[in-house]
Amino acid sequence: MSVTEPSEWQKRIEGEWHGIPGLFDALGNHVGFESIARASEVTDEGARYWMDSKLSGSGPLRNRFELGAQFDFGVVDSDENRVYTGPDFYGTGQPYGLFVDAHYYSPGWQADLRTWNQVLADGETQVYSSVLHDGWAVCAVFNGVYKRTLDRETNPETQRFVDEWRELERQRGSRPQVLPTKEAGAWVGTLFVNGADQVSEGKVEVTIEHAPTSLRSARQRITWVGDLDRQYTLDRYRDGARTMFEGPEVYGNATSYGRALFTSQHLVGADATGVEKIKGREFLIDPETRELAVVWQLLRGDTTTHFVHGSLSWESR
Repeated sequence: MSVTEPSEWQKRIEGEWHGIPGLFDALGNHVGFESIARASEVTDEGARYWMDSKLSGSGPLRNRFELGAQFDFGVVDSDENRVYTGPDFYGTGQPYGLFVDAHYYSPGWQADLRTWNQVLADGETQVYSSVLHDGWAVCAVFNGVYKRTLDRETNPETQRFVDEWRELERQRGSRPQVLPTKEAGAWVGTLFVNGADQVSEGKVEVTIEHAPTSLRSARQRITWVGDLDRQYTLDRYRDGARTMFEGPEVYGNATSYGRALFTSQHLVGADATGVEKIKGREFLIDPETRELAVVWQLLRGDTTTHFVHGSLSWESR
């Protein structure tokens, strides 16, 4: 693709993005923050990605992830496979509409990363997470919410906005995901559907009915209506950063890294015929308004069939 014709994903991430992702250890404990400004730019030499980061915190992860330089690496810009050509990251990312699923390696961090970056429908907000691995074992997680600017270097008002946003995210970022424990309600909204071939397959109206059964448990009934139809009920139990799904139609577990819950669910109800699974990230963007950003990777057996993604709003009932 010519550098004068950026991909659709490249257009979506134009500008600088600012956040302060939280850093979590493998067990879900918050241990620091990383103040970030980043951009993916198309130049005469090709596409490049840079990240200006300042790490805070303590302990072994601070020692491991303190780079001492700005990340800067080449990108082959494409809506099929975005290829990261080094020297700071090597791998690929696949866009699915407003969401990209990236898998790459960082020589500086000595870690294999699975990064999910989701642009919300407003076009100005990104929900980000990177799960870092040593082989198959999780060693750390970064996650947070970014906002876009186009004139930070020259506009004092924009600079104040970035400072205020980062301070707000600092307050939110270390909070664990704890869903309402004494209030029934539902998350509702429209999610986008992309097939495994990355092509849009429409939308679904999703409702997650939530009924607490104790301070650490709840029953949820999830309904999809639209270009994909699903309905299933689950009982969930929280034990610290861990969540278990124990029937009647979903079994599995999850770990919370701050506001982001990473789930593995096996659907065993009649509609699923026992072969469907969901690997997901459910991100409580604002614990006060309870807006929930969702990415669900739907699998049949171990083969991905769809990505379902978007945000849901909370309604008390």
